[in-house]
Amino acid sequence: MSATPLALGYVALVDAAPLIVADALGFAGEEGLDLTLQPAPSWAALRDMLARGQVVAAQMLSPLPVASALGLGGSAARFEALMVLNLNGDVIGVSAGLAQRMRAQGFGFDFSDARAAGLALLAAAGDGLRIGVPFPFSMHVELIRYWLAGLGSPPPPRIEISTVPPPRMAEALAAGEIDAFCVGEPRGSVAVDSGAGVLLLPGSAIWAAAPEKVLATRAGWAEAEPDLAGRLMRAVWRAGRWLGQPDNRSLASDLLAGAGRLALPPELIERVLTGRLLICAEGAERRTPGFVEFHAGAANFPWRSQAAWIGARLALRHGLDPLPAIAAARAVFRSDLYRLHLQGTGAELPGASDKLEGSLSVPTAASSTQGRLILPPDRFFDAQVFDPADPLR
Repeated sequence: MSATPLALGYVALVDAAPLIVADALGFAGEEGLDLTLQPAPSWAALRDMLARGQVVAAQMLSPLPVASALGLGGSAARFEALMVLNLNGDVIGVSAGLAQRMRAQGFGFDFSDARAAGLALLAAAGDGLRIGVPFPFSMHVELIRYWLAGLGSPPPPRIEISTVPPPRMAEALAAGEIDAFCVGEPRGSVAVDSGAGVLLLPGSAIWAAAPEKVLATRAGWAEAEPDLAGRLMRAVWRAGRWLGQPDNRSLASDLLAGAGRLALPPELIERVLTGRLLICAEGAERRTPGFVEFHAGAANFPWRSQAAWIGARLALRHGLDPLPAIAAARAVFRSDLYRLHLQGTGAELPGASDKLEGSLSVPTAASSTQGRLILPPDRFFDAQVFDPADPLR
């Protein structure tokens, strides 16, 4: 039987790994799929590729399908998140000059204390702060805004959050177009290696288990093509399970580094996968276990409470009626299709589709089909808890 061709889109970041590995190691082939991976230069370009049907599915920023359901962003296309590709994987960095001012004020760049880092950043920023993010509807924006708002200190009079495609982030920092950034790895590490920037925090210091990227399709495709959707989801899930095994990190780095994939040195990619990041050009290393997670703790499950948190944030910021917006957001994360298509794979399927976001400070057992699910810590840096049953509290 010949394999079914499927075109998938991605942006050249480490969290495209499940798609690349599904193709390179034969997980897609085992499901009878012949994948063609098509890179995009920016998230806007990738969104448009999926909207126009140039690709069937794509790696996507987790807030983007929620924004589309709320009519935000100027595109008529609607998308769904079939599964989460990874938790975490972002970094916040600052320019070399801003880092120097922060050090002069006594900040030690410990790469873990979000409150101390934020207050040091505001103190050194002066009257203005220009922050680069990859797209207006992204976890990068949500993390930055949540972080700055939760510090309890007045922000600079002028804060600009502007869009910079990930491949240009280091260049924009070096050119003085931005003072700081939040971006998916390895683009932050590229800024470090070039001498343009210094890493300040991992995104996980703000939200310990943020859904970063999702596997997205056009709304309705997965139900119109249930067999293909199931085969694709199983292939990507198996790739994520493989990526989650520490012994595979070196090989994964080599696979991702190749031409036509990320086209970056494998040692740089391995730093990301192991969570052993160099934060400055002088070589200071910081270790962040679970810096990016592709599998453990039901990392791939599209919790409707995650979508509700994103929907609530977007609604309040854009002046939408929050309760209908949250309901629309929840429908975008297809936990029902995940349960349907991942049955029988060995995947831990949670007993519920919602959880209290931000409530866990330690690994915690949760109800699941296999009875072995341990959820990871998911704390927000300010210890707030989002209850999807009472989302406006």
